[in-house]
Amino acid sequence: MSIVLVSDIFGVTAALLEISKKLGAYSIVDPYKGRLMEFENEAEAYSYFVNNVGLDSYLATLSKVVASVDDETTLIGFSVGAAIIWQLSERENITNIKQAFCFYGSQIRNFPQIEPCFNVNLIFPKREPHFDVIALQNTLTQKANVETKRVEYLHGFMNYHSTNYNQLGYSKYIDFLSLATR
Repeated sequence: MSIVLVSDIFGVTAALLEISKKLGAYSIVDPYKGRLMEFENEAEAYSYFVNNVGLDSYLATLSKVVASVDDETTLIGFSVGAAIIWQLSERENITNIKQAFCFYGSQIRNFPQIEPCFNVNLIFPKREPHFDVIALQNTLTQKANVETKRVEYLHGFMNYHSTNYNQLGYSKYIDFLSLATR
């Protein structure tokens, strides 16, 4: 089984490369086609992503990668990467995805109508400033192929480039993913 990591707006970072190594990922999909961006902060990364990439383009990139993988695959996405996995999950023609783990995909709130065709595990943060996490979780839990979990950490807890990075949460979910992707 292959593991494909789908990055947040920071793209490829030392933190994501570390996760890739720990989990034995097949590849990393990022919005900047492997170019190291080294943003100063989240606001700069967000602005660059919105103005130069966008969700549709990033989704097209992920779609091409998924189509090129021959064996059964697990997708693991963070933030905007989680949101595009969520969008991809409704495509019935994708048959090589076994499961997905989507961490703090806040943009998922804009696509509650999606009905995933493969198993999607949504890991939501304790809270989000722009929407009610519990209400979204309650809506999405009703769908087939969806499991949700709300954790005690904040958006970005898996990325040590984020102001919300949490070492305990990171370690706990690296262990969780190691078991879940065997």
